[in-house]
Amino acid sequence: MKYIDEFRSHDRVGKVAAAIKKLDLQDEINIMEVCGTHTQNFFRFGLDRLLPEQLHLIAGPGCPVCVSAQEYIDQAIAYARRKDVVILTFGDMLRVPGTRSTLESERAKKRNVFVVYSALDALVFARKNPRQKIIFLAVGFETTAATFAVTVLIARKEKIKNLFFLSSLKTIPAAMRFLLQDRRLNISGFLCPGHVSTIIGTKAYDFIPKQHGIGCCVAGFEPLDILEGIYLLLRQFVNGTPAVENQYARAVTKSGNVEAQHILSKVFSPSNASWRGLGMIPKSGLKLKNTFSRFDVQNMMPLRLKSEQPDRKQKLCRCGEVIKGLIKPDACALFKKTCAPEHPFGPCMVSIEGTCNAYYRYR
Repeated sequence: MKYIDEFRSHDRVGKVAAAIKKLDLQDEINIMEVCGTHTQNFFRFGLDRLLPEQLHLIAGPGCPVCVSAQEYIDQAIAYARRKDVVILTFGDMLRVPGTRSTLESERAKKRNVFVVYSALDALVFARKNPRQKIIFLAVGFETTAATFAVTVLIARKEKIKNLFFLSSLKTIPAAMRFLLQDRRLNISGFLCPGHVSTIIGTKAYDFIPKQHGIGCCVAGFEPLDILEGIYLLLRQFVNGTPAVENQYARAVTKSGNVEAQHILSKVFSPSNASWRGLGMIPKSGLKLKNTFSRFDVQNMMPLRLKSEQPDRKQKLCRCGEVIKGLIKPDACALFKKTCAPEHPFGPCMVSIEGTCNAYYRYR
């Protein structure tokens, strides 16, 4: 298939893998990728088996489902229990565990929880059901945030009054900056996400080599993309020339999508955000600006959550450490024993972009 097969060519992949092994790597090297699709394809295509032993690709917080805070899920569940509310969400959020329940469990109890495939689907649903209060769970990074911003603008133009957003939107560069402050991770370089970078551009990562003296490379998602991105990073490491490189030039530019950036800045402003496993990261989230506050469900329908204690198995879940790259999934006592894609205890096992899920399926 054109534009797919050439990036999965055994011959081309083998040549890049051979070039990597020829590099003079003296030290242990930790490359962190912050994209869920990179995580999935790295294991799916067995790329780890092609790399030198001293090179470690560690998973970071690149799965938006995985980093959604437990409190956020609890809020969504609390809203779902209201008879006058309809919850609309992406499918992979259904099984993410809150403190004591999931949206899937609530739906089984006949709560109004429905799956949609885009924010615009939520807009259509709100138009067709003007007497119901529609809450869309806005989860994702800069890529999907742009589509949510467009939806808000359309809803305002059409004067739709029954559509609200519960936001868990987050920004990747802020998380990368935060991770670089944790010396336990000993990050040698970053493999930057392709989808996010189409929006924010490579310039968003300039602070990494300038302030932290390590390199990074934006890469696509196919096997050849990932290995080429790793090769470019390692070449920086060997030459001692940290920089921002762009392997994914067919989709990503230095400036990114300027129009999408403009729309994002028009609708959202930076806010502190809670990341599962990482905690509160300053100005790493996106909240609706005051001019759009009537679409913010927490502003229009505030609620108070009851304090609940997680059960014993949830306390044993080490998803937070996996998200931060501190451990591999099989270091968790629950992995593959009581925690599996069919019955996950942590969000890393729920989403196909989650590290635990990919490790379970391909390792």
